[in-house]
Amino acid sequence: MTDTKNSRRTIRFTLNGRPVAADIGLNQNITEVLQDSFGLGGSRESCGQGLCGCCTVIMDGKAVTGCLTLAAFADGASVTTVEGLADGETLSAEQEAFIETGAFQCGFCTPGFILMTKQLLDENPDPDDEEIRHYLSGNLCRCGAYPEIVKAVRLAAGKRRNA
Repeated sequence: MTDTKNSRRTIRFTLNGRPVAADIGLNQNITEVLQDSFGLGGSRESCGQGLCGCCTVIMDGKAVTGCLTLAAFADGASVTTVEGLADGETLSAEQEAFIETGAFQCGFCTPGFILMTKQLLDENPDPDDEEIRHYLSGNLCRCGAYPEIVKAVRLAAGKRRNA
C-alpha cells in the first residue's frame, strides 16, 4: 500500500528466515531499512556507490549491494544478512573461518566478505585461490587482510565439506 502524500509504503519480506514488515521511504535503500527498522548493522554503507561490498546482503539467493538496492525491491523477497548465517549461538562455517584465521582487522568489511564467501561456496564448494580472489574482487578491505581472507575461504570450504 503506497501513501503518495508521504512517499512511504509498507513492504513485507523474509528477513533471516522470519517474515517481517517495514514502513519505508520510497528512496530508502535496503541497508538503511535493515539498520533503522531492524537494528541490524552487518550491512554497512561505506562508498555509497556499490563499489566496496561493505553493504552486501543476499536477496533471493544472490548477493546485492545494499547501498544501491532500493528497499522497495525487497518486498516479497527473502533477505539474508550476516546476522542470519548463525544458527542460534552456532556460527556458520564462514563466520567461524574468518574468526579462526583472523581474516579481518577493523572488521568493517568483514560481513560483506562473509556473505560473498557463502555465495561463492554455494556455487563452487572447492574454489582455488584464483577463483576466490576473482569472486571476492568486488569487496574492498582497506586494512589489507586479503591473504587471511583467502585462507578463511579455504578453511570455510573445508569446514563445509567436513560437516
